[in-house]
Amino acid sequence: MKKKHIIELLESVPFQSLAIEQLTAIREHLPSCDECSRAFEAAQVASLVVKERARVVVEPSPFFQSRVLAALRERQAENVPALLKLWRAAGALVSSMAVTTAALAALSFVAPGPTVNDQQTIALNSYSAEGVILDQNSSDDQLSYDQVLNTIYADDDEAK
Repeated sequence: MKKKHIIELLESVPFQSLAIEQLTAIREHLPSCDECSRAFEAAQVASLVVKERARVVVEPSPFFQSRVLAALRERQAENVPALLKLWRAAGALVSSMAVTTAALAALSFVAPGPTVNDQQTIALNSYSAEGVILDQNSSDDQLSYDQVLNTIYADDDEAK
């Protein structure tokens, strides 16, 4: 192995997985070759650096979890159907309108209004629906449309 350099061996196999026979051969070759000696030292240092780096526990930043969850919520919000978005926005309004309608319906059926006798209604309303439609109950004591307009605008003419 004195004629053959160990650099190829160090590059082909990880330093930690070298067999004992290979390490013995490498140590025998090192005193005779400066280049291989430097390569062996570099491999040892690299192996130690990798071990130390593997021991270090990398802690995420304090707000990493909240940022990840916020990004996840944004992605999920994009996939929400339009009707669900609409219900979330207007659900309280629609619910309050339904409750108000139910309350008004209950009040109209439960709390009766003032009762008026049919006789009083007939006395107050001296004309019938047929009479109004067919203009049968027109009496002379009622004012016509023209008379009302003349009365209203006659006051305006006198004011001038």
